[in-house]
Amino acid sequence: MKGDKISRFFKENRELWDGWTDIHKKSVSYDVDGFKKGTSSLKSIELEELGDVSGKELLHLQCHFGLDTLSWARLGAQVTGVDFSPSAIEYAKSLKDELRIEADFVCSNIYDLNYIVHQKFDIVFTSYGVLCWLPDLEKWAQTIYKHLKRGGTFYIVEFHPLLSMFGDDGSFTYPYFHNEQPMEFDCQGSYADPNAAFVHKSYEWSHSLSDIITYLIKAGLQIEFLHEFPFTICGDHPFLVQGTDGLWRHKDKNVKIPMMFSIRAKRP
Repeated sequence: MKGDKISRFFKENRELWDGWTDIHKKSVSYDVDGFKKGTSSLKSIELEELGDVSGKELLHLQCHFGLDTLSWARLGAQVTGVDFSPSAIEYAKSLKDELRIEADFVCSNIYDLNYIVHQKFDIVFTSYGVLCWLPDLEKWAQTIYKHLKRGGTFYIVEFHPLLSMFGDDGSFTYPYFHNEQPMEFDCQGSYADPNAAFVHKSYEWSHSLSDIITYLIKAGLQIEFLHEFPFTICGDHPFLVQGTDGLWRHKDKNVKIPMMFSIRAKRP
């Protein structure tokens, strides 16, 4: 796909996330007030699977306005958060200044990062709803490899591409395999507040699990594990019910489908 088309899709998506930043920083879902009082935005999965980050240099890709980034900093990491939304990065910087947390934030999309950030890190981290905004996973994986030190760790926890196939009515609606041409959506409000007075288009790409793994390996990373989970952190499908642990599972207890996955890999 030609670069001018990709630029248009990025522009539309950047405007979407600028608008969503204004919604999310006030939303119950993000609970910024709770974060300011000391709560962490990190989930148990990434805390357990990534482990101790104290004293390590951590690069957080697609960090939105940095709650997870700053949560890692509270755990002792030296953090750099990256996002393509100017509004998100501006708010992230205001939060770190207000809370006096040491952190760097950079406004960049993934594909320009190599020209902006030249540092190498012990950890590259990314999570929850990030891959659908990327048209090219090969360049994504190369960026990860480039920014890892030798022996460094890449970690992702993400919604499973199988779950992403379901539409609002619970039927298979969206593709599993990648297509250069993105899916176009009319977004009302945001996932954190569907009733917010904001309407904008989004452009998103599907990626199979095999593509994700293959491009990481092709870039030079060594996969340590791939885990799949029969639950998700979001209840945005009609067949999901929330358990007492806060996680969402299929309402039929006999149905277990992968809803999230995690990958940890090393740069040799």
